[in-house]
Amino acid sequence: MSAPETTLPRPPRRRVHPAWTVAAVAFLALVGAAGFRAAPGVLMVPLQNEFGWSTTILSAAVSINLVLFGLTAPFAAALMERFGIRAVTSVALVLIGAGSALTVLVNQSWQLLLTWGLLIGLGTGSMALVFAATIANTWFARSRGLVTGILTAGSAAGQLVFLPLIAALAQDPGWRQASLLIGAGALAVVPLVLKFLKNSPADVGALPYGAEAGAGAGAPAAADADAVAPAPAGGSAGPRPNAAVRALQVLKRASRVRTFWALVAGFAICGATTNGLIGTHFIPSAHDHGMAETTAAGLLAVVGIFDILGTIASGWLTDRFNPRILLAVYYQFRGIGLLVLPLLLSATVQPSMIVFVVIYGLDWVATVPPTAAICRQVFGADGSVVFGWVFAAHQLGAAAAALAAGAIRDATGQYNYAWFAAAAMCTVAAVISATIRKDTARKEAVPVPA
Repeated sequence: MSAPETTLPRPPRRRVHPAWTVAAVAFLALVGAAGFRAAPGVLMVPLQNEFGWSTTILSAAVSINLVLFGLTAPFAAALMERFGIRAVTSVALVLIGAGSALTVLVNQSWQLLLTWGLLIGLGTGSMALVFAATIANTWFARSRGLVTGILTAGSAAGQLVFLPLIAALAQDPGWRQASLLIGAGALAVVPLVLKFLKNSPADVGALPYGAEAGAGAGAPAAADADAVAPAPAGGSAGPRPNAAVRALQVLKRASRVRTFWALVAGFAICGATTNGLIGTHFIPSAHDHGMAETTAAGLLAVVGIFDILGTIASGWLTDRFNPRILLAVYYQFRGIGLLVLPLLLSATVQPSMIVFVVIYGLDWVATVPPTAAICRQVFGADGSVVFGWVFAAHQLGAAAAALAAGAIRDATGQYNYAWFAAAAMCTVAAVISATIRKDTARKEAVPVPA
């Protein structure tokens, strides 16, 4: 009799690549962190009614938040490289939760600068859109544009989930309960982050999604093969540098590249025309025209719905088309919408306003996937931190616009000049984006000594 054949055991197959689990948890973390993004526009009127604070003062608190939101981002990207994505994300969510909860104790305007401004600004800055770019670059070698789009849509999903509830609570029982809801939303995600948000594929013995088995865990995607920027020191086998030093070294290298400044200018205008104006002042402006705050908040929630669709679609398009052309189209469409907005605001919701909300929602942060893609193509391994600096410009633009629009409202009694100025800036951003050279990645990304 012949000996029975022996069958070698097959290695277990993962049904779902762990990168998708990480992406799902990152999406939920972005949803939890996004609660405050919906809050200022809804809470400004109740705070004015209770304390008598001017629009300029409240806008200043939002501006501090947006400045810290932006300036924290590049350092957060470096901190994630130094201490891990999970630790930085958990601390960020705790800061957002604490800042939101402590807001219920404020009774003077300077205290709002600490809660809305300092605590939530640092927390949301560490959970900025650079977080989405870091997850995509670390865990995915393929479909990075799509993943960046999906994660970016997490912020829109947060707005969608929280905004109607915040608006309803701000009316009855009051804005303090709305603030507690935001804090609870951020803290609820922390256990999931601690358990499931792994720092890198190596932590679970895997390669990035789509990477070839012989390339190593840190191999770049094929689409990034022409990136010639130097690898960051944090990715080497030696000691990791201080996160602040790493971020500043990357800024020094990036500042020598013309494309970096083109992206900075365009993204500053992007921030001014989204978080700074619409996100902060759309509800107060609609209220000036007689629209109920809950109705205006509902319109912004619809913006959030279509933002999810638009951002995911933009990620898909970014994987297939020239990102600079996509940016130019997005900015120009946004400018047209802002130009006609003053004609659409009224006490009731007209069909034309629905059209505006849909188009603006599709365009809201559709700029993120192509911008992140250009950063990756031009700056290679430095791409996530460079995107952090570009995002800092986004938030500085948002902060300036939030403060300026509040001052315009107090000085003129309306927001029209703010909308018209923003429309003009969008045209400038479209021109800048269209003139980014197609062969930039090869000609400009030259290593610069740190």
